[in-house]
Amino acid sequence: MRAQIRPALMLLLIFTVLTGLLYPLVVTGIAQLVFPSQANGSLISSNGQTVGSSLIGQQFDDPKYFWGRLSATGPYPYNAAASSGSNLGPTNPALLDEVKARIAALKAADPTNTQPIPVDLVTSSGSGLDPNISIAAALYQLPRVARARGLSEAAVRTLVDKYTQGRQLGFLGEPRVNVLELNLALDGIKK
Repeated sequence: MRAQIRPALMLLLIFTVLTGLLYPLVVTGIAQLVFPSQANGSLISSNGQTVGSSLIGQQFDDPKYFWGRLSATGPYPYNAAASSGSNLGPTNPALLDEVKARIAALKAADPTNTQPIPVDLVTSSGSGLDPNISIAAALYQLPRVARARGLSEAAVRTLVDKYTQGRQLGFLGEPRVNVLELNLALDGIKK
């Protein structure tokens, strides 16, 4: 029996070192060399301070900012440790209540806007963390943001166009706008 235990323990030690230490260190080192931004969380900085990640949405409710998709995470919005969808089906009254509340908030923030409200402004994403909105959602909010900031709609539209990202690999998904990056660009405009 001892003849079998010693080689088994040696293999356990060897594979622990290989797969538990060396492999993660090599993969981390390669990631840091080849994809440093992504390996460190795709962090966004403003004035030398980290303000968020381009991969995780943030809560904006001031009329001078573009608003992102609703977050389904708890106990607070955009909680990356609790990523999940709401799991509310289309016939669930709670989903209907959430949509009605968001429609009311959008109309209260911009009562003169008669455009149809894009669906991504009244529903949460599958992860509850989506940092992007559709171009239609950005254009819906554009008049409100321009008025609140005292800017022309053309100036705000230029920023929306600048921060619009195309389809991934040229054919996957839809064009989108990162809300945090757009709002930071708006904050950087001098009147």
